[in-house]
Amino acid sequence: MGLLAVIIKLSKFITKNGDLDKMGIVNYMAKEVAKEIGNKSREFYEFVLPPVDMYLEDDSLIAVIDLPGFDKKDIRLTLNKNILSVTAEKHETRTENPVYKQRPRVIDKKIPLPVQVKDDDVISAKLVQGVLTLRIPIVKNGKQISIE
Repeated sequence: MGLLAVIIKLSKFITKNGDLDKMGIVNYMAKEVAKEIGNKSREFYEFVLPPVDMYLEDDSLIAVIDLPGFDKKDIRLTLNKNILSVTAEKHETRTENPVYKQRPRVIDKKIPLPVQVKDDDVISAKLVQGVLTLRIPIVKNGKQISIE
């Protein structure tokens, strides 16, 4: 924001007799700081989200990914070798008069999978109440070793 814009914004805190409305300035600054903290907080959540849990079940890796607030049409999944890419973008419906915005609008996460994925098998994905569950077929390598 340029200096002129700041002066214009702060000019509304000058009273009729030329004094400064100090509490008005303090309240305004507090709102601006809270708005900026909210923006940085949302950026942080967009970076670390979504939380992911993974489980081995039979010949599959089950990945459970929290994506609350995102619709199925807003989510894109790709698998390249052992890297699962989760991309989601929420299109905001309310843009007027934001007071505090922390919920992430964009998620772009690359998740390295801890197993070798079968290239030719079908991966299933299901979104239920903001929780995405993927069933990814895996290659079982190794040999069972019995203990005597």
